[in-house]
Amino acid sequence: MKFSLEQIAAILGGEVEGDPKAIVSKLDKIETASKNALTFLANPQYTPYIYTTGATAVVVSRDFKPEKKVKANLIRVENPYESFAKLLEMVDQVKYNLNGVHPTAVIEDEVEIGENVYIGAHVYVGKGAKIGDNTKIFPQTYIGDFSEIGQNTIIKPGVKILHYCKVGNNCHLHTGVIVGSDGFGFAPGGEGYRKVPQTGNVIIEDDVEIGANSTIDRATLGSTIIRKGVKLDNLIQVAHNVEIGEHTVIAAMTGVAGSTKIGAHCMIGGQVGIAGHLKIGNYVKIAAQSGIMNDVQDHSVVMGSPAFEIHEYRKAYVYFRQLPKLIKEIQQKFKKNG
Repeated sequence: MKFSLEQIAAILGGEVEGDPKAIVSKLDKIETASKNALTFLANPQYTPYIYTTGATAVVVSRDFKPEKKVKANLIRVENPYESFAKLLEMVDQVKYNLNGVHPTAVIEDEVEIGENVYIGAHVYVGKGAKIGDNTKIFPQTYIGDFSEIGQNTIIKPGVKILHYCKVGNNCHLHTGVIVGSDGFGFAPGGEGYRKVPQTGNVIIEDDVEIGANSTIDRATLGSTIIRKGVKLDNLIQVAHNVEIGEHTVIAAMTGVAGSTKIGAHCMIGGQVGIAGHLKIGNYVKIAAQSGIMNDVQDHSVVMGSPAFEIHEYRKAYVYFRQLPKLIKEIQQKFKKNG
């Protein structure tokens, strides 16, 4: 794509300082940008780069005052970071301007496909599946029988959405996501374990984003539910019959065991382990690498394994770090008195 600076300024509601007819065709970081690139300056730490950047233009705040000559053209806006994010979003959307069904895709009977849908190479869509308007399904994806995908949803390559599962509108499932794999259900018997059939499904509501290679298990009975606005990082395991509340965010390599209910607007760090059949309240924050073994009340902030209130944990950790010194002092006293 190629845009003149006056076109960019019109999009951002800014003003050009320099050549409004200058053309940009790419976005880049201010420290590495070259000719025909557009970049931005929002953090004062990067101010020195505006005098050396090879970019054709830099998005800056309206009150930016250069200390010496700037070779690049400037586009002055109210909020450079927000404006550049808007441009990144525009560029990102271009690669999703796809539609049509690739000839190698397999579409079974009774499938409902909306308008302006893209179905890429080697996609399989099972019997009775429904795909909403403007949804983009990239190559080598599997859509199981009677599953449903809403409108304006992006399904990246290699995703597996198994039978009877539902994905809402405006969702984004990254490469390798699996929705509806069997829950980990086995009943002990005799010398081994008997598999418990997992007959439920997964329901993913609107505006959910799930990172690469994350897995959402189907319920034993009923549904595993990911509520509206949830954001999951890469490599997350959500077990059967779990429910994650609206607008909760979870960082990478976290595992949530079966039948646990997580509230709305929670923030959960990476590598957290959450035991099964627990209730995590609303607005809870859990520090990275914590182990959750008990229910957590609304608005709690916890840390540690097993986790407890974060301020108490930090106090305890101060004493924990002193243990070698204290033990040495005790041993010396016993030796002296012994």
